[in-house]
Amino acid sequence: MPAKAALLALFLTASAMAAAQSQSFIENPDWKESEVPPPPAFDFGKLQTFDVASNPTMVYGVDPASISISKSDSVVRYVMVATSPGGVRNVMYEALHCSTGEVKTYARYTPDGRWQPLTDPQWRSVFDKTPSRHALAFAKLGACDARASATSVTEIVSKLKNAGRYLD
Repeated sequence: MPAKAALLALFLTASAMAAAQSQSFIENPDWKESEVPPPPAFDFGKLQTFDVASNPTMVYGVDPASISISKSDSVVRYVMVATSPGGVRNVMYEALHCSTGEVKTYARYTPDGRWQPLTDPQWRSVFDKTPSRHALAFAKLGACDARASATSVTEIVSKLKNAGRYLD
């Protein structure tokens, strides 16, 4: 019986250690967001569009030139454009924190061509039923590689261009 108890204790200790390591990867208590660069330039004519299943009437896209991956905090930043069937555009400067599955909107583009920063931007889950489904789609299509950011902007753009195509 002592051997079974020792084996059970060893199993429970190993399980607890694995859970702690997994949680520390996802929720790094020392992680800090780097200084946010100003919104990048973008071009409506160069958008790489993609589908968002939860909102099939809208067309979503990012200008590849607006995508960046921060080396200091592993955050993917980009300009997202949502276009309604009537041609109305909602343009947002956003970021994905892949390791936590969160998105943050820093600023919105106004109809007169200016960026309007949000007063207190907050990280929010891409899995919420809020208007962040486009960020979840963008993450799944290439901005994130599981719980890590993509390794390069080229990789993200390539995955977006090949979305829906199956590679054998």
